[in-house]
Amino acid sequence: MSIKSQKDFFSGLVFMGVGGAFAWGATTYTVGSGARMGPGYFPLMLGVLLAIIGAVIAFKSMVIETEDGEKIGKWIWRPVGFIVAANLAFGVLLGGLPSIHLPPMGMVIAIIALTLISAKAGTDFILKEILILSAILVVGSYVTFILLLKLQIQVWPAFIAG
Repeated sequence: MSIKSQKDFFSGLVFMGVGGAFAWGATTYTVGSGARMGPGYFPLMLGVLLAIIGAVIAFKSMVIETEDGEKIGKWIWRPVGFIVAANLAFGVLLGGLPSIHLPPMGMVIAIIALTLISAKAGTDFILKEILILSAILVVGSYVTFILLLKLQIQVWPAFIAG
């Protein structure tokens, strides 16, 4: 059997890898049964389902003929780098980094940084639009997580909130 769609084949492999990792990681928790689910039940089932979907996609890529083989192009590293950096910055700003004595900066600063850094991954960077998006995300996150779900997330940096 030969690969008839490279994109689908490697996408299926990634799905199988991520699903398998989630399923394997979920086994460290109590799984339980369908009637009495433990904390590992949902991640285990989700990981298994993702791996099955990946296997179906990979199998389909070897069975269904495509016109040009759907070759994988070269990686565009700039967007990947900015998206990874945006997520790392969000985590560091939200929770702080004690090893370098960086205190938590709060949800507002973390969301603004996430939006600004991830916007650099695209081709158009219009500051006004990005700041509007940031404001909408901050308000939506505040309403959802602080007001409705009542989560204890630091909203502002300690030097502002006191």
